[in-house]
Amino acid sequence: MQPDEFAPGTVWLVGAGPGDPDLLTMKAVRLIEAADIVFYDALVGPAILDLIPASTRRVNVGKRSGRHSKDQKSIDALLVEAAAAGCRVLRLKGGDPSLFGRSAEEMAALNKAGHPVFICPGITAASAAAASAGVSLSLRGAAREVRFITAHSRRGAALDLDWDDLARSGTTLAFYMGRAAAPLIASKLIAAGLAGATPVLIACNISLPGETMLATRLDLLGLAVKSVAADAPTLILVGEAVRQGASAAAARFGVAARG
Repeated sequence: MQPDEFAPGTVWLVGAGPGDPDLLTMKAVRLIEAADIVFYDALVGPAILDLIPASTRRVNVGKRSGRHSKDQKSIDALLVEAAAAGCRVLRLKGGDPSLFGRSAEEMAALNKAGHPVFICPGITAASAAAASAGVSLSLRGAAREVRFITAHSRRGAALDLDWDDLARSGTTLAFYMGRAAAPLIASKLIAAGLAGATPVLIACNISLPGETMLATRLDLLGLAVKSVAADAPTLILVGEAVRQGASAAAARFGVAARG
């Protein structure tokens, strides 16, 4: 680490990846060890929290669907306050900070207050799930593009997506926080023209000891997702590129493909 990389009053937004500490970048580990205070999310794995030195102050600002210990403005204010006090501030986020991590809001608040803020990327859940299942998110002749989509909307708001665009062939779809919206995702994609037999991979607790994967098909997604624990962080991969994941998931996790 460069001498001025983590100066007092500096904030780093660090990606904790999917949960396995072995998937952290080396830079993330160095920053964690150098921080004076760490603000961490609920989805950060316990083994990663164990890397925080005992002398470092920890603040849980965890956010999970339906259960927020801190709203975003409060988190922004805490980061600004800690940086103003001259702390080396680390904001530890599950996955990658720049992908559904609300990093832009935190950076804007810190920039407005005049505090240096930087990003250390992390492995996102879709990449980790594909690696664990032994599949490729892109596949020659089957998937020319990969789309990352949040299936979580503001409370009470409809999931407003361009389903016709998402349903076009040659695309792998990765729905983050997709459990509750799974029946809607299936019905909308099928209505937009995607075949009901399109392969789907449901991944929960990715890279953690309780990791589970279930291979199914789009028209059975609403039923299949019911076998997943309601509070388990869930990613849904849809597309021909994940077809080979059916046998891989069955072999590794002892779960037969549904459909």
